[in-house]
Amino acid sequence: MKYLPLLAVIGLAFALMLPRFVSSDDSAGQQASGYVKPPVEELKRKLTPLQFEVTQNDHTERPFSNEYWDEKRDGIYVDVVSGEPLFSSEHKYKSGTGWPSFFKPLESAHIVEETDYKLIFPRTEVRSKHADSHLGHVFKDGPNPTGLRYCINSASLEFIPKEQLAERGYAEYVTMFEQ
Repeated sequence: MKYLPLLAVIGLAFALMLPRFVSSDDSAGQQASGYVKPPVEELKRKLTPLQFEVTQNDHTERPFSNEYWDEKRDGIYVDVVSGEPLFSSEHKYKSGTGWPSFFKPLESAHIVEETDYKLIFPRTEVRSKHADSHLGHVFKDGPNPTGLRYCINSASLEFIPKEQLAERGYAEYVTMFEQ
């Protein structure tokens, strides 16, 4: 027990020293998608202060008082910065955490998982592929079939209702909601 404070300091120091690596594959993906992340000043104009803090500075919004934690309509959730399709209401469930939770991404290719040591112990951070937006974290305490819980900040998402998918450029997802 007497070593716990020392371990905490070592863990924090290690976390601060970890660089964020961007592979050549990441930059190639941005070029292939046609998406180029806007400059910071443009993002500050486009996003609300909360959206900016969450997506660009890795903050977390408050539980149970965010926009989509209790959203029940059919549709998809896209990155608020880039519009990348990330999650579907088909994979959303009530986790009791106060944040939107999903058991799998809609498009795994648009999700990047990185180890996060901000709370000293490692967690898996979830970021969007092209905009590099902080989305939230993924935990291994979710429901079947995956056993995963993607705990995502509403501030990093925009919800597109199923009725607007085609007009908003997401027509390929319309059939997902047809019975």
